[in-house]
Parts: sequence; C-alpha cells; structure tokens
Amino acid sequence: MKRRPDQPGTLIGVRLQPDALARLDAWIARQAPPFPSRPEAVRRLMEIGLAQDEGAGQNGDGHRSPER
Repeated sequence: MKRRPDQPGTLIGVRLQPDALARLDAWIARQAPPFPSRPEAVRRLMEIGLAQDEGAGQNGDGHRSPER
C-alpha cells in the first residue's frame, strides 16, 4: 500500500462523461483487491500514461520529439 505524501497536493477537479467514468470503473474492477478509489485510479493511470509518454520519447502533446 502506498504511503501518503508528507505534504498535501494541489486539488484539481475533473468532470468525466458517463462513458469515461464507466471505463474508469471497469479498470478499477480489473485491479487486485483492495480496489483503488476513483481518485487513486486516476493517479495510477496518469502515472502509467506519463511513464509510457516519457519512454516513447514524446514531447507531452502526444507527438514524438524531433530526432537530435
């Protein structure tokens, strides 16, 4: 289980459409118990996406960075 950070983070509000919320809930249901909360699921999915983005050499807007 993850430990809470020593300092509080910045609260952001996210509004999801019903289809995106259903996909989030389905992802949560596929995780091993104890199931993450919706906020924890969003944090985990964000980390997964950012790690893939960084590993693929993308520049943050979904496009590959120019070769140097």
